Amino acid sequence: MLSVPLGRLVALCSRHAIAVVLAFAVLIAGATYASYALLGVTTDTDQMFSSSLDWKKRSDEMGRLFPQKQDQLVAVIDAALPEEAQQTALGLAARLRGDHEHFNYVTTPQTDPYLVRNGLMFLDPKALERVLNTTITAQPFLSELAADPSGRGLFSALNLIALGVAQGQANLGNFHAALDGFATTLQHSVDGTPEPLSWERLLAGDLADLGGKFQFVVTQPKLDYDSFQPGGAASDAIRAAANDLPFVKSGRAHVHITGDTQIADEEFATVAEGMVAGLLGSLVLVTLWLILAVHTWRIIVPIIITLVSGLLLTTGFAAIVVGKLNLISVAFAILFVGIAVDFAIQFSVRFRAQANPDGSALSLPAALEQTGNETGHQILVAAMATSAGFLAFTPTAFVGVAQLGLIAGFGMVFAFVCTLTLLPALLRLFRPTAGHGTIGFAFARPIDTAIRHHRKPILAAFVVVALVGLALVPRLTFDADPLHTKNPKSEGMVTLGMLMSEPQYSPYTVDVLMPDLKQAAAMSDKLSGLPLVHDALWLGSMVPADQKTKLPLIQDAANILLPTLIVPDPKPAPDAAALRAAAAKTAGDLGGVLDKLPANDPLRRIQSALAQLAKADDARVMATNEALVRFLPMQLNMLRDMLQVKEVGIADVPKQLARDYLLPDGRALVEVHPSHDMQGNRALHQYVGEIQKIAPTAAGSAIDIVQSAATMVHAFVTAAAAAIVMIAIILAVALRKLLDTALVLAPLLLSALMTVILIIVVPEQLNFANIIALPLLLGVGVSFNIYFVMNWRAGIRSPLSSPTARAVLFSALTTGTAFGSLAASHHPGTASMGRLLLLSLACTLIATLIFVPALLPKRAIDEE
Repeated sequence: MLSVPLGRLVALCSRHAIAVVLAFAVLIAGATYASYALLGVTTDTDQMFSSSLDWKKRSDEMGRLFPQKQDQLVAVIDAALPEEAQQTALGLAARLRGDHEHFNYVTTPQTDPYLVRNGLMFLDPKALERVLNTTITAQPFLSELAADPSGRGLFSALNLIALGVAQGQANLGNFHAALDGFATTLQHSVDGTPEPLSWERLLAGDLADLGGKFQFVVTQPKLDYDSFQPGGAASDAIRAAANDLPFVKSGRAHVHITGDTQIADEEFATVAEGMVAGLLGSLVLVTLWLILAVHTWRIIVPIIITLVSGLLLTTGFAAIVVGKLNLISVAFAILFVGIAVDFAIQFSVRFRAQANPDGSALSLPAALEQTGNETGHQILVAAMATSAGFLAFTPTAFVGVAQLGLIAGFGMVFAFVCTLTLLPALLRLFRPTAGHGTIGFAFARPIDTAIRHHRKPILAAFVVVALVGLALVPRLTFDADPLHTKNPKSEGMVTLGMLMSEPQYSPYTVDVLMPDLKQAAAMSDKLSGLPLVHDALWLGSMVPADQKTKLPLIQDAANILLPTLIVPDPKPAPDAAALRAAAAKTAGDLGGVLDKLPANDPLRRIQSALAQLAKADDARVMATNEALVRFLPMQLNMLRDMLQVKEVGIADVPKQLARDYLLPDGRALVEVHPSHDMQGNRALHQYVGEIQKIAPTAAGSAIDIVQSAATMVHAFVTAAAAAIVMIAIILAVALRKLLDTALVLAPLLLSALMTVILIIVVPEQLNFANIIALPLLLGVGVSFNIYFVMNWRAGIRSPLSSPTARAVLFSALTTGTAFGSLAASHHPGTASMGRLLLLSLACTLIATLIFVPALLPKRAIDEE
């Protein structure tokens, strides 16, 4: 048996306490230096899965072929007017293009000259005809504006309307909305609160928003993966540049940041904040539980020192072996505190209970050696079993969790070593007293007796619970969407939520790479017909359809409009006096036809405002002119360009747009967007399944989500099975009896099935973050069961009133405190991990304190 050698090891360390403490001080100093010099953190999520996986190979290859689509930061501009959003986007892009320190490239896709010039051609024929008819009807009005793009020209154009009304030839029904908007803008300006007039909405009406209400500045930042927020500097640069833009300063435009880089940065910042706060908070609360468990600071301080020493050694090990922690493995610190403290508590509580048969206190060295004899082999078995539960993760393809398993698995070894060497040495130096034979729960003795007397109905009840849990296992579902584990209140997620109602902005894209453009066109046609697909874009999608139908319509309108829109020498900008004179003349002309206008006609408001403007001071007149025509030249230039459009083909698509769909070797990309918001797992899996039937080698974010979920579930099932097998082997070697091994494993499986019930009933959705709790608790739960079973083998009666029960309870409280700190995190994934760990721990405690005492076979020494 190992009990005697381990007891001697404890005695040896206590006799040479100073030497042991100094030796650990050297080791801890080395581990601390290694952590400082070598340990880093990476937020590169591409490293979370093995690169040997087929879907990961396709995903990595797509990223290599289209690097411009990776690691993007997107500034989303939301403004009161479309022109304000566009001007803000152009201004922001111009500032960022000169920032080569933070950005690889900066683009404004919606303002690409090719797309703007062919804007009319991208409308469907009915919408195009509607826009052209409205524009042709407004030709006299536009002619005046082209010749004099100012308030003076605008007022002169309104004179034409007054003339038409006077002659009874004006049909203003189609222009009522435009005139109403103009009247509102004019009145605000006259009242001293000028707001720019949107000429895009004035001319295009509701069609102005066909391209979406937002403008985008798409950037690829230069990332620093050694930083907690690799894209943080670039995000700050975007905010600094945006804050200096005029419409942002005035509050009429707002710049929001999203993109995969922004969301990843925010996620890690939230996780890191929760981990640090949780670690500090759990240490404080663990100290509180230790006070209740052992009562004296002479034991509490050694436990805390031992715990921190083990954590530092584990961190040093991680620095040497792993080098860089990932988003999952950073959780090792809290998990170490929550689990490793159990070993120190078991040792210390049993130490406090040591006494001679007559009740007198043992000497400190004798009490420590006796504690080592009693608990050393139990803690060893528990540490090995817990370590096995962690190390079972290491062979899986889920690299993030494999790394956590490796660190935490060896962390349990360090915790065991510290408990049986450093802790006895510290106890010898702090000199606490032993001999508290009543350290257990005396009140629990009747409960022990009751459980023994009613063991059959208790076991029957747990059998029913286990069967219910077994029946509910098929109802467990896994939420594969990583967006659901992120903080929904972060800027990146809020902004993404603003966009997700539009299919073209969906994050659930699928990419299909075809050998050439012809096959890409055929694939696009096939995929576009699927029920859950909104569109399947390829390079040909950048070429307007039905050009033979649309071009004659545009050319007919151009023949009418362009001769009056192209003015070689427009009038110079007017001064305030000229504007006042023009306003007075138009007010007079409109005043002469008021009797012919309906009571609610916007021309009445226009006439009143112009009459006031004619008497206003220079500053107000010039401010009104600026508000009315600020965006007019831009809109007139855009209209001239769109009317001079010619037939285009794939060869005319600019390289900057074409590179997103065509590779230099001729291979062509088809980019698929879902038909609606993919919020449910079933819809997402169905969407991906439909596409993969047609394109089995597809890649993209939606494929990555579904395939990574499958990889994770397989990894965890494999890890859980491996953990059970490894734990069973360890128990079989340590206990040497099949029955005793079964007595430890049965409550472990029962607690897992009870956890299943709670997951369904609460409910608690399994996801990327919290699924780690299930195999992890295999290692945690086995420790408690080992203590009780090994005590039963040693002939100890009344397990619930024993010091072991006290140690188990306070170990559970300390572990629950550490896990509870995770549950309080602002990060939904981390919080769900904490909640599930707490649920699993509660089930483990019930199984250990009720099921195990009832399950243990009756012995001759047990009371009737």
